[in-house]
Amino acid sequence: MSGMRRAPRPSHGPVAVTSSPWIVVCVGFVVMVVLLFVVLGAYRGRSPAPDDVSAPTLPLPQTPVPLTGPAPTSSARPLLPGLSPRATGLPPSLAAGSRAPTVSPSAGPRSTTRAPDRPPAVSGRYRVVQSFDGGFIGEVLIANATGEDRGWTVRLDFSGGRLVTTWVEGVPQGTVRQTDGADFTYVSGVDVPAGASVALRFHLERASTRPQGCTVDGVRCTGF
Repeated sequence: MSGMRRAPRPSHGPVAVTSSPWIVVCVGFVVMVVLLFVVLGAYRGRSPAPDDVSAPTLPLPQTPVPLTGPAPTSSARPLLPGLSPRATGLPPSLAAGSRAPTVSPSAGPRSTTRAPDRPPAVSGRYRVVQSFDGGFIGEVLIANATGEDRGWTVRLDFSGGRLVTTWVEGVPQGTVRQTDGADFTYVSGVDVPAGASVALRFHLERASTRPQGCTVDGVRCTGF
């Protein structure tokens, strides 16, 4: 009996696992299945939102409703005159009870520009037609610048001398009023046509050829 030896028992440790490869394959398959379930659970927890969910809409602004109660009184300090452009009180320089100065609507700078003088309706031009020993023949040409026929009056003043005669050629003669020496006034017998002219001539003796005064309807003649 002592000479007989027992055969050694096979070990169930790593040597057994190595000798049975199908066990490793089964364990790996189980691990992969477990990991697959874990991944699917995590993916379902992060699923995207459904397509029919619309984006939230913002509320539209509404028209404010005016308050019907009394307006709130301001607690701000009153503004002093001269310190704020919104002050409505009287300036301190204006005494109590005094009236503020009023400005007349017509007050203001007056224009110094004068309107251009309008030419007279009837004007006259004096000239000497002929001179000779002891006297001369003068003329006043009357021009009508208006649009209608006009009567006229000529006044001539000379220093000394004597008026011999007066006449207007080709028309009825007017009226002569002699005042002193060679001074006289001639009133037309007929009107001078619109836009036309007429010549009054006169003969003077012992008088200067330059008159002291010559007017037509009160307007000074030209030419002397």
